Amino acid sequence: MFLKEFIKSHLITINYYEDGVLHTRKGRVYNLDPYEQTVSLEDENQQVYAIRLSGIRSIC
Repeated sequence: MFLKEFIKSHLITINYYEDGVLHTRKGRVYNLDPYEQTVSLEDENQQVYAIRLSGIRSIC
């Protein structure tokens, strides 16, 4: 499954839509919740962002 590989990644960049606006976040995967269908990303300032999997457009 690609979700397990997603967690192992070090620094990633996620482009996603939220409320019709494209956002870009860079950081490490903090938590992956398959039940809520969210991924939490922690940036270099230790801020955690919850991103819905359905809104993700690209992962680099």
